[in-house]
Amino acid sequence: MRPLGDTPLLGLLLASSLVLSAPGSPRVSNLKNFPYVLGTEPPPISTSNSTNTTNPLWPWTHYLPPPSLDPWYAPPANWTSSAPGTPLKIRRHAYPTLAIRNAHDTFQVLYRSSDTHGGPSWAVTTVFIPTSHASCPQSNCSHALVSYQVPTDSASVDAAPSFLLQAREPYGEMRDLLARGWFVAVPDYEGPSASYCAGKQAGHATLDGIRAALAVAGDFGFRSAGARVGLWGYSGGAFATAFALELAGSYAPELRISGGAVGGPAPNLTTVGELMNGRDTAGLVVASVVGVTKQHPHAVEFLRGRLRDTGPFNESAFMAVVNMTGVDALEKYARQNVYDYFENGAADLWHPVVQKVIDGDAVLGRHGAPRGDVPVFFYKAVADEMSLVGETDALIQRYCEKGASLLYHRNQLGGHNDELWSGRLRALDFFSHVLEPDDGSKKMVSGINLTLPDRGCLTQNVSVPLDVLELLPDWWWTG
Repeated sequence: MRPLGDTPLLGLLLASSLVLSAPGSPRVSNLKNFPYVLGTEPPPISTSNSTNTTNPLWPWTHYLPPPSLDPWYAPPANWTSSAPGTPLKIRRHAYPTLAIRNAHDTFQVLYRSSDTHGGPSWAVTTVFIPTSHASCPQSNCSHALVSYQVPTDSASVDAAPSFLLQAREPYGEMRDLLARGWFVAVPDYEGPSASYCAGKQAGHATLDGIRAALAVAGDFGFRSAGARVGLWGYSGGAFATAFALELAGSYAPELRISGGAVGGPAPNLTTVGELMNGRDTAGLVVASVVGVTKQHPHAVEFLRGRLRDTGPFNESAFMAVVNMTGVDALEKYARQNVYDYFENGAADLWHPVVQKVIDGDAVLGRHGAPRGDVPVFFYKAVADEMSLVGETDALIQRYCEKGASLLYHRNQLGGHNDELWSGRLRALDFFSHVLEPDDGSKKMVSGINLTLPDRGCLTQNVSVPLDVLELLPDWWWTG
């Protein structure tokens, strides 16, 4: 569930006392020597609790190690007694090397969250501080934070954004948010087990990431009083964002959200899986089924009991996805019929045991709707080939019947990948509307007048052409 292409870091669409790490200063990356070999099985997890930055399993001091090798990715003692959203650890100046334009510095927060079942879990958010904020407190202190859900699309803990964003960002959206002077928080919303497509886990971790980031951002000069908060995600990131918006009213009713942007959503994992099977996207079917069932051990046991023992399409080959990034899975399983891995084909993969898990944890619209006081911008290509537009139309109608306030753009031009680029400027204009004071300082860049209803819903058919040269991230030219 992410845009496809031949970009270098496709794997991004591809962790109750407060513990502070030692400060340091980031250096600017030349993007040439990021040392991690994507898709390789990581060495055994280090069990050291030392705060020494020298790690014999990870000698590259200019980059943080992957989560499986980083002792920092572990909650402190008695963490389960804290409330969801409680910061448990802070890592100041988190990235030794910064590779994202318009970012002045980073910090990371490990925080208490909740899994799909509401039990104690934890996650990590990485917060990027804009370069304009460097002059704070004298001037330009940031007043807005956008939680940006990167499409992770992987069931591997080492494909977490908190690690891979050290190399570069995939699309330039973070660059553009930072250019507007806003903090950008990127949660590892799949949680400590990399539960890809577990919607409630993702929604909880996203909301708790905002709680945790806001709780400590004031220590970094953020103007916490009257702060404005946005959520944004496309494709796989839209899945986490939409679940967060659905759950916010019941799970985080105190959280003041100024607006959310949801692009290219895929409301139903089952129907999306059927569309992607046998195509170049088949690897995401494997990753999603493995990821969502991680929250449901009985479903994992069932699936493993139905996978074939012999032949090229066997259990070992199927479960190997837990050591792959999204791009690795796309390459490994490209154009395969995923049903061939199972003794009874599709009947096993979509068996009621698995289907019940998907229906309860990977289908949008069943856990509430965005609150009526939170404006939401949905955008999707009518010809989206990864998720039928009719399913999103039905989801919007369901939200509206439950009192949501939203603007829905149905783009008549392009497909799933195109709308990633075509919708971005409209999303940025939306955030200018909801995050900036109405003082004439808003920067509108899309050339399209966004009509945001005060209450209720508005659906518009638009025709926005793809202008990729306008939108390509900086590393396209320099990487």
